[in-house]
This record gives sequence, C-alpha cells and structure tokens, in this order.
Amino acid sequence: MIKKVVLMACTWISVQVSFGQKNVPPAEIRQKMGWFADAKLGIFIHAGIYAVNGIDESWSFHNKKISYADYMKQLKGFTLKNYNPAFWADLIQESGARYSVITTKHHDGVAMYDTHLNDRSIVKKTPAGRDMIQPFFDELRKRNIKCGAYYSLIDWSDDNYPGFLKDSNRYVVANDYDRWNRFRSFFQGQIKEINKKFKPDLWWFDGDWEHSAEEWEAQKVRTIILSGNPNAIINGRLQGWGDYETPEQNFPVTRPNYNWWELCMTSNDNWGFHHDNNWKTPYEIITIFVDAVANGGNLLLDMGPKADGTIPEEQIHILKELGAWNKRNGEAIFNTVGGLPQGHFYGPSTLSKDSSTLFLFLHGKQNGPVMIKGLKNKIEQVTVVGKGTRLQPKIVGKISWSPIPGLVYINVPEAACDKYVTVLKVKLDKPVSLYKGQGGLQ
Repeated sequence: MIKKVVLMACTWISVQVSFGQKNVPPAEIRQKMGWFADAKLGIFIHAGIYAVNGIDESWSFHNKKISYADYMKQLKGFTLKNYNPAFWADLIQESGARYSVITTKHHDGVAMYDTHLNDRSIVKKTPAGRDMIQPFFDELRKRNIKCGAYYSLIDWSDDNYPGFLKDSNRYVVANDYDRWNRFRSFFQGQIKEINKKFKPDLWWFDGDWEHSAEEWEAQKVRTIILSGNPNAIINGRLQGWGDYETPEQNFPVTRPNYNWWELCMTSNDNWGFHHDNNWKTPYEIITIFVDAVANGGNLLLDMGPKADGTIPEEQIHILKELGAWNKRNGEAIFNTVGGLPQGHFYGPSTLSKDSSTLFLFLHGKQNGPVMIKGLKNKIEQVTVVGKGTRLQPKIVGKISWSPIPGLVYINVPEAACDKYVTVLKVKLDKPVSLYKGQGGLQ
C-alpha cells in the first residue's frame, strides 16, 4: 500500500484521471459488479516478510530506513508455524465481510505462493516453505466468501524493473525498452499464473502510478485476466482499466463520482504487522464503515498477521465487535443502496433497493429527537433495528392545504440505543419522495 503522503496524493489523482477517461463503461460491467455492490465489507490482509521485524512493508528499504540486504534477511524469520487459514476465514465470516483480499506479492517482489517465474517466494526462501494463498482461498470459498488477490505491479527486487530506491533508478524505460519488455513478460506471467492457480474473484492492483497505461500494457493485462475469468472484478489502480475507485485511508468528503467505490483502511496506522498500538476503536471502525455504505461504497478493512501466522488480539477484537454490530444491524447495511442526499438528515442513511424503507444511523448513544427534512412520504412505521422497539414519529409544520411536507421528528429513548451506532428503520408508504423546493407556494 502507499505509505508517503505525496505518493498517496499522486495515486488518488491518477485514479481520478483514469476513470475520467471512461475506458470501462459502467453499462458493460454492471452485471458482474452486483455482488460487489451488495457486499459492503471486505477484509484486507497484508501478509509478508516485513512482519518479521514489524517494519514498513517494502517502503522501509525503498525509503532507506533499512538497507535492502537487511530487509531481505527477514526471509529467514518468516515461519507461518501457527498459520491457520480456517481460523482466518472464520473470523472474516464472523465480521460480516463478504470478500477478502490478500497480498500475493508486495512491492518487495516476494511472492506469497509458489511462483515458477523466479525463486523469490516464501515457498522457496523462507522456513514457512509453503503457499499461503490456496489454503486461504479454499477456506473462504467453503464459507461462500469471495476471494481477492492483491498484486503489486511494482517489483523493486527485480533487476529488470527500473525503480529501486527513492533516490535512484536502475534505468529509464525509454532508453532500454528491451529490458522493460523482459520485466513486462515477467509480471504478466505472474498474473497469468495467479489467474490460473487461484482464480481470484477480484484483483487488487497497486503501484500503477510509476508507469503509464501504455508502459504497463494495462488493457492487455485486463484482457489476460478476463480471458481466464470474465466475471473477475478489477480495482481502479490499473491506469484507467479497472472497475471501481479505491480511495485510501482518508474518507472522501463527498461521494466519489464513479458507480462503485471502496475505502481501504488500516485498523491501526500500518498495513502489515507493525509495532503500532494506535488501534482504531470498534466505534471508530463502525462509524467509518457506516459512512462508506451510506455514500454507496464499501469498506476494505485491513489486518496484518504476524510472521508466524497469528493475528494480533486487538485486530481480532475489532473484527468480532464489528461482526456483532453487523449481526444486530445487517439489514440496514447489506443489499442496500446509498441513502438520502445531504441536508435531508444530519447523519448517514441507506435505503432498501426498492427505496421504500429508509435506515437512519445515529452515532454513539444518540438519544432524544432526530429530524428528517423534506420527506413527502407517509411513514407507516418506525422501529429500532436489532431491538424491534416501536417509535412514534411526530410531524411538525405541515399545513393541510399545502403540498410542502412538514419536518419529521423521532424521539429515541436511551434504552433503545446501541452502544456503537443505533439504526432506525423507517417504513414508507411507497418509494422515497423528497421535496426540493424553497418553501412558500413554489
């Protein structure tokens, strides 16, 4: 993942520009994007040798915090001796996630499976001596959870790749296209290998900012993937040849323009296992998740396992609490669409697919009155999701002879509140209809 703020900004810009080119018209992919739109929650897994010392994944040597030689010494400590893919899959299922994405190769070039295109893999070079990916995908699929493969287009360890350290390159592509073609043959070969071995439902590319679509042969890469699996979904980091946007870490203030999007975010401040105790609380994760869904997106929440394959207890706690909340409130999240436009309700909201049920999210133990503005519908019933408590709406300011709707107030008693986020289910008489006028007789 992207570590430097400058690079984060560059990547976000490249994604926006790429999608502005509209190389992949939404109408062409709408059918295959159905499960992704309904899924709402995915779990990201950054597994790699960087977990041995608990340092920045790949970026630590690229940014010269550590020498490349010392970084690669971590190969000797990557054991996976306690790796239990069934436990991982159970935890992901308990969280409520419908898909999971795992690193098959990060920027350091170390494959987490048995690649036949070089010997830089955990199978050949670490005490683990085995592939991580297939056993994990097998367990996910037993639970009907979609499988995603993270793949870095960058490979700072490959002698044929131009980039290496932040202040030095091996060569310039324009000056040595034969060398660049050798690298393109290699990375596209790995993509074919992963596609054939694991058949990912989703591809999560990273690193596209270092080269253009032409240099990556992005359209060709897309064709390679879809020729093996025409229903595979591809994230937006393929220089304009992906299916959805991927803002990172910082929540977009307004909804991204593209039809499908996903916020990827860490559970502390790092992607891989790190000596980092700045854990997000379950409340923070749940409110971020709710905001993403209310804006028509997904959350891809990261966890970073240790070098022995165990998951930090703090991350287990977050996923279990998120899962318990989803179990109580899932009808307001899964298989819904983004809710009311800003100004109609001061908080996140979602709608049932037929738009006849409105869900309102109240952060924290927010009791007392909440308000909806401009709702032209008749309200048939209001209940608290997960509790079933019936609430009585009050209409204020409605004049019998005027078509302008009044304000809806709903009083929420403290006893009905969830410890994290309370959800109100507002059943309407028909699909939601909103007043857009300016008052008076307009």
